[in-house]
Amino acid sequence: MNGNASAPLPAPVRQPASARWYHGLSFRLFGFTLAAILFVEGLIFIPSASGFRTAWLNERLQAARIAALALDASPSRMVSEELAQQLLENAEVLSVAEVEDDMHIQLLDSDMDIEGSYYQLDLRETTPVRRVMQVMGAFAAPKDRILVITAIGSTPDRIIEVVVPQAPLRKDLYAYGQRILGLSFLIALIAATVIYVLLHFVVVRPMVRVTASVEQFRMDPGGWTRRLQPTSRRDEIGRAQNALSDMEEAVADAFRQRAHLAELGTAVAKINHDLRNSLASAQLVSDTLARSEDPRVQKAAPRLERALTRAINLASETLDYGKAAPQPADMQPVSLRGCVEEAAAEALAAWPEVEFIDDLPSARIIHADPEHLHRLATNLIRNAAEAMVAAASLPKRITVTLTREGMEFTDTGPGLPPNARDNLFKPFAASSRKTGTGLGLVIARELAVGMGGDLVLASTGPKGTVFRLILPDLVV
Repeated sequence: MNGNASAPLPAPVRQPASARWYHGLSFRLFGFTLAAILFVEGLIFIPSASGFRTAWLNERLQAARIAALALDASPSRMVSEELAQQLLENAEVLSVAEVEDDMHIQLLDSDMDIEGSYYQLDLRETTPVRRVMQVMGAFAAPKDRILVITAIGSTPDRIIEVVVPQAPLRKDLYAYGQRILGLSFLIALIAATVIYVLLHFVVVRPMVRVTASVEQFRMDPGGWTRRLQPTSRRDEIGRAQNALSDMEEAVADAFRQRAHLAELGTAVAKINHDLRNSLASAQLVSDTLARSEDPRVQKAAPRLERALTRAINLASETLDYGKAAPQPADMQPVSLRGCVEEAAAEALAAWPEVEFIDDLPSARIIHADPEHLHRLATNLIRNAAEAMVAAASLPKRITVTLTREGMEFTDTGPGLPPNARDNLFKPFAASSRKTGTGLGLVIARELAVGMGGDLVLASTGPKGTVFRLILPDLVV
């Protein structure tokens, strides 16, 4: 291999799609906030510019009034031409006149030629709306416009008339607008940045973590590489994060439990296989012993055979329940009575003392899975026989009848104890016998559900127990 060959560059790490979406949303909110603040500042600018224009005009009027007072202090209200020009320059106006008793008195007049269009502006009769309209017109007014401003003079009975070029006002308005625009943009930028940072840390980052955990859960529910930690936040995001954290913990525990159960199931299957082989060998020995003429052996052999049969059935039930799912039902026409009698013959082989009464109609054909129905009936009849024999019930009788509600299995046993009734159809919890597992009823109900029906406890008590099988085709 060439030693000068460079190692391949690692693939660039790309952000999850959800993270890019949330960041894009933050930037869009940033732009929206910036535009909204600038829009509001624009609405505020018009009244603000109107106030600036009014202040500008009042400054010129005040300067003109001061110049008029200077004339009042001079003899005959006359000043030299040089002083008049200086007063006009200080006031930044072109001319000043007063109207008193319908007499127009020119106080100060510029020696410059005034050219342009005149615009009358009476500040004595103005409103906020009119001032706003006038300031908007000032931006679009021609540069050579001359303002003729009329206002109250040096005394209330006098009217002052001031001639001012509009070009300086327009220039100052544009400068004021630029300052306001810059300041507004700076304020909007700061506000939008603050909102963006708050959204990023308060909303975006937590939602990115939550969404990443959800996506990771979707891709690999059982292979957590990181956990979403609970938060002390009490808002909707905090509640969602805490709920997701709890769900992650519950799912992780469930997957760990499933893995342990899978390992346990594999071990049980292996043990069951070896145990059944050993029990089969023991059963062969038991059959050989049963042929012995020794009275003691003949007395003990049936008990040994029943014990071996129960052990084999226990191993079979445990293995059947450990399967991931029962085989799907193969629905076909089945002779109800024939199937139940065959199941009873198999279930009661070890208990010949138990009487079996079949009250089912001989010609009744139903639509069911024959294997499922056989196993279901075998489990129910075997459980009833074991309960009656263990309790030494008299008489020992199992009756199968067909009612309007379904097929009922009735025994004459002592009834189910409270613990068994409370944990009915729960594996390893509902058995009334010390050596039982409670799997027979669990498997029977699974088979009934697989055929579209159900298995329920109809009644139980000192006189016996009734289980009812409900199937769609069992209605009389």
